[in-house]
Amino acid sequence: MNAVQLDTYRLTKRFGSFTALGDVSLSVRPGTVHALLGENGAGKSTLVKCVVGYHPPDEGAVLVGGREQAIGSPTVARDLGIGMVYQHFTVVPGMTVAENLLLARGRLPAVVPWKRVRAELDAFLKTTPFRLDLDATPMDLSAGEKQKLEILKQLFLKPRLLILDEPTSVLTPQEADEVLGALRERAHAGDCSVLMITHKFREVSAYADDVSVLRRGRLVHTGAVADTTPQALAEAMVGGAQAGAEEAREELASSPAAALGPHTPGEVQLDIRGLTVRGDRGEPAVRDLSLAVRAGEIVGVAGVSGNGQRELMEALVGQRARESGQVQVAGQPFAATRAENQRLGVRALPEEPLRNACVGALSVADNMGLRNFDQAPFARGGWRLGGRLRAQARAWIGEYGVKTQGERAPIRSLSGGNVQRAVLARELAGEPRLLLVSNPVFGLDFAAVADIHARLRAARARGCAVLLVSEDLDELLALADRIVVMSEGRIVLDLPADQADRQALGAHMGGGHGDHSAHMGGGHGAHPTSAALEAA
Repeated sequence: MNAVQLDTYRLTKRFGSFTALGDVSLSVRPGTVHALLGENGAGKSTLVKCVVGYHPPDEGAVLVGGREQAIGSPTVARDLGIGMVYQHFTVVPGMTVAENLLLARGRLPAVVPWKRVRAELDAFLKTTPFRLDLDATPMDLSAGEKQKLEILKQLFLKPRLLILDEPTSVLTPQEADEVLGALRERAHAGDCSVLMITHKFREVSAYADDVSVLRRGRLVHTGAVADTTPQALAEAMVGGAQAGAEEAREELASSPAAALGPHTPGEVQLDIRGLTVRGDRGEPAVRDLSLAVRAGEIVGVAGVSGNGQRELMEALVGQRARESGQVQVAGQPFAATRAENQRLGVRALPEEPLRNACVGALSVADNMGLRNFDQAPFARGGWRLGGRLRAQARAWIGEYGVKTQGERAPIRSLSGGNVQRAVLARELAGEPRLLLVSNPVFGLDFAAVADIHARLRAARARGCAVLLVSEDLDELLALADRIVVMSEGRIVLDLPADQADRQALGAHMGGGHGDHSAHMGGGHGAHPTSAALEAA
C-alpha cells in the first residue's frame, strides 16, 4: 500500500500581524479522499502550502506516515512522496507533453535517452484515466487538457499523498467526473491519499470520504462526509447560526434606513439578460445569467466564493470581457466605458479597492479625483487644477472620517478601512443611480463596517440601485431587500430578504437545490427574475 496518512498538529502561519492559519490539527486517512472547504481567505491554500514546504509554519508540525517531518521546500515534499496540483498552471508552454512530464521529476540526466523515456511514458499513460498526445505542446491544449496534464505530472511521480487545489475549476462536468472518479479509485485501491480543495459541494458528496472546513484560519469542522449535509457545511463555512440572522434583522430594524418606513422600488435600473462570462483559465464562470435591479433596492448576491460572483462583477464594471448576453442601465446598452459611467451614474466599490480601484503610489486627493479630475471645475483648458482636487479631498476626508496624514499622502499608506472610506466617498459623490459593490467590509473593524453599511443604506434610500456581492450572509440579511444565490455561475434562488431562511440559503449555496424553477419567478424564460420583480 503506497498511500500514507497526513497529520497537521496545531499548525499556525502568520504574515506580519495577520494570522492566516491558527492552531489547525487535521488528519487525512490513508487511501481516502479528504475534501477541504472554506471561503476565500479562510486559510486553505496556506495550509497546503505549509504541507508542501512552500510556506514554513510559525508553529506546529506536519506528520507524514506518523512521523514529524521538517518540510523546508517543495523538493523535500516531493522526496517524501507528496505531490501538489496548484490552482494555476505550472506547465512550460514551449515544451511538449512528454517533456513536461519528464521535467516533473526535477532531476534530469545531461542527455535524455528519449527512446527509453518514450517507452516509459507510453506505458505510464496506459495506466492513467486519460491520455494526451505526448508530442503536443500546452499551447495546443484546451484548459481542461492542461489541467489533466498537471494531474498526470503528479501521477507520474507515484505520490503517496496527492494535494489538489481546485482541480475541476476548468473542467467540464463530464471531465470533472472522469478525473475525480479516477482519483477516488486510485485512493481506494491504496495507491495514494488525496487532499482536495474545492468549492463544489456536489464533488464533496460524490467523491470525498472525509471533509474539513476552515473559517478565518481556524478548523471549524472535520468528519465523515456521510455524517454531514451541504447545508451544514455551508453554514460552517460562512459562520453563525439562526441567531446571527436575528441579530442582523435587529440591526436593520434600528438602522437609519429602516426609519424611512416601507418603500416600493422604482424602475429597473440594471437589466442583465443571458450573460455568459469566462474565468481566468477559459472556463465558463457565469452561465446565461439574467438579473434585474430596481432603483431604491439593494439586491444581495450570496454564494460560496468561486461560483462566478467575482467574474460577474468584473464583467459589469468592465474589468472582464463578456462572451454573450446583454447588459442595460436605465434602458440603455451598457459596456462600462468611462463616458457611460458618467452619463448613467454608475459607480463601483470593488473587492480589494487598493488593488482594483486605486493607484497606490498616487495621493489620497488624486485617487479621490479619479472620477472627475478631467472635468470642470477640476480641469480647465486641458490642465488639471490640483488645488481644487485637494480641497475636494479635504472635504470628503472630513465627511467620511478618513484617517490619513493628509490629502497628499499616498493612498497605499492608509489602512484597509480608510481606503474603503476614501473610495466610497468618491463613488457616492454626485448621487449615483447604480452602485456595484463587492465584499465592502471584508476584514474591516466594527466602526468601519457600521459606517459603510449606513452609507449603502442611505444611497438606497435616495433611490440608488445597489447590487451587493458578499460572502457574509449576516451582511446580506441586514442590508438587502432581495437575495439571490449563485451556484456554478447561475442564479438558483431569488426571494425577498425578509423571507430568506439561512438553512434554505445554505442548501442552495451548497448545490442542494435540485429543480429551482419554483424559486425563480415561475420560470419565465430568459429573464427569470423579472417575474419575481413584478410580484415584489
